[in-house]
Formats: sequence, C-alpha cells, structure tokens
Amino acid sequence: MRSRTPDRLCAEAVDLARTAAEEAALPGTVGEYAGAVADGDRVVTHLFECLEVGYRGWRWAVTVTRAARAKRVTLDETVLLPGPDAVLAPEWVPWSERLRPGDMGPGDLLPTDADDPRLEPGYSAEDFPPPNSVLSEEFQSLAAAEDADVEPGSPAAGGPRRGEVAEVALEIGVGRRRVLSREGLLDAAARWEEAYGPKTPMAQAAPASCESCGFLMPLAGSLRQAFGVCANEFSPADGHVVALGYGCGGHSEAAVMPKPPRPADPVVDETVVDPLRLRPEPGSGSVEDSGPAEELGHS
Repeated sequence: MRSRTPDRLCAEAVDLARTAAEEAALPGTVGEYAGAVADGDRVVTHLFECLEVGYRGWRWAVTVTRAARAKRVTLDETVLLPGPDAVLAPEWVPWSERLRPGDMGPGDLLPTDADDPRLEPGYSAEDFPPPNSVLSEEFQSLAAAEDADVEPGSPAAGGPRRGEVAEVALEIGVGRRRVLSREGLLDAAARWEEAYGPKTPMAQAAPASCESCGFLMPLAGSLRQAFGVCANEFSPADGHVVALGYGCGGHSEAAVMPKPPRPADPVVDETVVDPLRLRPEPGSGSVEDSGPAEELGHS
C-alpha cells in the first residue's frame, strides 16, 4: 500500500538520486530537481528534468528505498520517463489498419485472415483446405516439394488425391478455396463507382455513357450488369474498372464534334457601329442652324 507522505530519510536522499541520474545520463543532461513521489512504504522516486535533445518534457526518475528500521538509503532503479508535457510517439496502430491502397510494392506479401468478411468458401464438403492454400498446414511441404522439383499435384508434393472434393473442384473449374462474398462485392463496387462512376465530372460532360461504347469490355459474373473494363488507350480510365454510367470524350460513337454553346447576348453591344454625322442636314431645325439671337431666346 502506498504511503500518503514520502519517507523522510528517502525524501532527503536527493544527492544520492542526482548522482545516480548523472551516472546513467549523458554529461550535462540532468536538469533541475522536479520533486519526489512516494511509491510505497520507505520507497520514494526523485524526479529530475532531462535536458537531452529529443527528450523534451522527459524526466529522470530515480527510486530509492531503505529497509525497515534501517538508516541507510539505497538505490533501487534509474529510468527515463515521460512527463506531462513530454513529446511521445503516436499510439501504435496495427499494420492491417494502417495499410492503404497503393502501399504494396514488389515482393510485399499481404496475408489474408481466415475469417476475412470479404471472402467466403468457394466450395464445401472439404475437411481441410487444399495444399496450395495459405490456410493449409501442408503449404510448407508443398513449397519444399517445389524446391525439390517435384511435379505439383503429385502424391509426393502433397496434392489432392483422386476422388477428393478439391480434385473434383479443379476438374470442373471451381478450384478456388475462397471467393468474394457479397460484402466483398459491394465494397469493390462502391470503390469503383466512386472513382469511375456516373457522378464524376468526366462522366457529366461526356457525350454518352460507357454502356454504349465499343471500348468497354464487360466483366464476368454478377458485376457484368454494372461494370466493365475500359480498353481505350486515350481514355483517362484505360485499364480501369468503370461503371456503365461512366463516360468520357473518347466514346467510340463520338464521331461528330459537338457544337460549342452559343454565348449569351452582351449587355452592351460593342460589335455594332452607330453612324454619327459631323454636321446636321440643312433644314433639320437643330440648334446649330439657328442664329445667335434665336439660340439665346431673343428676337
């Protein structure tokens, strides 16, 4: 149980604590005394400011203690601890939460969890994953067999035996252990539609949508009704999955250049020349034809 007040003898051992801190720290990096904290009966921790560059706000913590009924104070431990205003590293975030699209490079491996909600079993009635799956315990033996130039699928390589579900699945073309789940399909569709969908500025200004474009290669499966791959090398979406409602200026049927919109009529028409006579015509009755008296209103 912690004591409410520090032990008197341990609290007075400031010089002992400073000497221990100076021995552990670099020369000249132990600063002013920052107080003491009672950690228990006859256990006190003395705090000293740390002046080392890169450890702003940290403090040297030196713990001293003494035995019961003993007068001699001994050193317990010396550590560097962060203070209230210390500069600390940000909270650790697991790599699975830090990873963003485009972070993977050549040689990087991204393991997939066994319970990834984006995937679901491709076929059932199998007691264990196929040997070529990362979920299988036989994966290491398969890799060793490949290193020894053993033919994949043979009994020596640990491949599926004839009559097993995995072997039958490979024959009929459904040999993938896991496939995209509905959640995985919806996540992918949302990403693709946000990047190349009908609400993008490029699609809003396009002459027509990708649904009628000859450069569109439809996808297979259920996504065929909403997405395809652009094969126009001049399109900004070349090689990308695009929504059928997306479009760009490279549409295959955009053979006629659209007419530019007619600008609005100007408020002040500066393109029209108004004729202006330098002298008025005779008999027009203007002020210039009248005499001086008439101009001033006298007879």
